[in-house]
Amino acid sequence: MLNKYARAFFTRVLTPFAALLIRLGVSPDAVTLIGTGGVVAGALVFYPQGEFFWGTVTITLFVFSDLVDGNMARQLGRSSRWGAFLDSTLDRVADSAIFGGLALWYAGRGDDLALCAVAIFCLASGQVVSYTKARGESIGLPVNVNGLIERAERLVISLVACGFSGLHKFGVPHIQILLPIALWIVAAGSFITLIQRMVTVRRESAEADAAVAAVEGEAG
Repeated sequence: MLNKYARAFFTRVLTPFAALLIRLGVSPDAVTLIGTGGVVAGALVFYPQGEFFWGTVTITLFVFSDLVDGNMARQLGRSSRWGAFLDSTLDRVADSAIFGGLALWYAGRGDDLALCAVAIFCLASGQVVSYTKARGESIGLPVNVNGLIERAERLVISLVACGFSGLHKFGVPHIQILLPIALWIVAAGSFITLIQRMVTVRRESAEADAAVAAVEGEAG
């Protein structure tokens, strides 16, 4: 849902910056790679140390590359299958780093194996949710469903909670509870989204098989 409404807004906001990068000779693929590198570094350097505020600031600075690179490609008229593949693949890498960094914190100094398991579930379920759509589309189905929590929601909920939880180190009391709550919300929402997509693929595949059978029956 957020992806549908927020993407258009931020695309307009970031268009001048994308145009500037084009004038400087920066390629969309370079922006994709740099953005992913920044997110991975921010997540795996800061989060395992419990530095959630500065980690989130770093990640946020780079996460918008996901909108900038596509904007640049459209301005240049260079949208390509390779660019789409690279962008989608590195999105999975960035998401894994974020939840992996949180899992490392809870497995180490965070000392909470239950939340470590929840973070790992968020990591895995996010990958599977993306896979279900890609796999469904690869066998010719539209997978026409807006899930409860898709990538945009996972990122916003997790990063906002991480950023605010990090304010605990600046003296804000009890605010660190936001992160565990957010992880449970993302885990539950991702599970529901996975079920939604599986049900949709099952229905669409049944409809497609029925349509093929009807055509074959008429031909026979």
